Amino acid sequence: MEHLLGRLEKTLYEVGPVLDDAEQKQFTDKKVKKWLVDLQDALYFADDLVDELSTKAAIATTLRDPGISSSCSSLVDSYIEDTGDMEKIVGTLESLVAKKNYHRLKECPKVDMSWRTPSTSLVVSSDIFGRDEDKEKIIKLLLDDTRHAESPVTVIPIVGMGGIGKTTLAQLVYSDVKVVENFDTRVWVCVAENPDPVHVTRTIIGAIDSYSCSMDNFDFLQTNLKKRLTGKKFLVVLDDVWHDHRDTWEDFLKPFRDGNIGSKILLTTWSEKVASVFVAPNRHYQLSLLSGKDCWSVFSKHSSVSTNSEQYATLEPIGRKIVEKCKGLPLAVKTLGGLLRNKYNVRDWENILKSEIWELPEDESKIIPALRVSYDYLPSHLKRCFVYCSLYPEDYQFAK
Repeated sequence: MEHLLGRLEKTLYEVGPVLDDAEQKQFTDKKVKKWLVDLQDALYFADDLVDELSTKAAIATTLRDPGISSSCSSLVDSYIEDTGDMEKIVGTLESLVAKKNYHRLKECPKVDMSWRTPSTSLVVSSDIFGRDEDKEKIIKLLLDDTRHAESPVTVIPIVGMGGIGKTTLAQLVYSDVKVVENFDTRVWVCVAENPDPVHVTRTIIGAIDSYSCSMDNFDFLQTNLKKRLTGKKFLVVLDDVWHDHRDTWEDFLKPFRDGNIGSKILLTTWSEKVASVFVAPNRHYQLSLLSGKDCWSVFSKHSSVSTNSEQYATLEPIGRKIVEKCKGLPLAVKTLGGLLRNKYNVRDWENILKSEIWELPEDESKIIPALRVSYDYLPSHLKRCFVYCSLYPEDYQFAK
């Protein structure tokens, strides 16, 4: 047994240093991706077997008669010899690890992971760049009481790809003084990927007058909401709408039709198809990418690189190339700026710039490369934590 465990330890020691390089190359090299999948499968089998051996050892310890001289290790050794699983798994791992040189995997330099997400990532107007014109246009639509006067309620969808800043724009106009003064009632609801009309309706009711209701009867909730909105000029923000179930939304919107003239529903979505459920085609507000100038302002803010710093002259050219790769996507710029916050080592900046993750195909979401870099630079134990947390649905509420 000790011989097999020694081989297993040696194999894991040899493969560990090249895993970071393999994780990056898997996005552009299908053979490396398959190698990683096979390695992962083998490691899972090894993990299961070690768990099983530990369990058998614990049981043997509990049940063993003090008068019997055979040790736990001998019982476990006997089990290994009977099954042969350990020999097979170690052999598979050794075979896989031997192929690391074939894929030209190398040890990546260690990166200081002491950075934290900067507090400036919170939505504050002073942290937002390049959205003044968009903000004024949306505010103008919200304050226009004559637009579509045939219907008391006007729906204004903000459409754009993930990470472009739809929610940020909605938050900016929602808290604007002119908007606050224009509406009797304002409500913000995060709809997210799995909308529940009952839950959303209940949330709006609670937001209007702090009314707590546990009822699940949709008719009761809709009638209740109608009473609270009738005759009022309201603004309701439905943030992050994903699904285009027309019938569901038509039923959900019925109580809003009794609001006063000038009432508005502002929603954010990545899909023009979703927007078309609420308004006629091409009647939504299409949010554009940020200009290069504004992207650099965002990056400078979140990376804390200052024109007063001694390293600015060296870091600026690298930073501008990184910003260029973000292609006008604010979340990507903010993410990488935060990743490099208070880092003045040229190698850190060049590692981000030269990352092979940027070679992801164009048909993939443009936010993925930037966020993938952040993931790659997490310590291994936090990567596992991150993947575990991803199992929970978006906007999942944890019970205390």
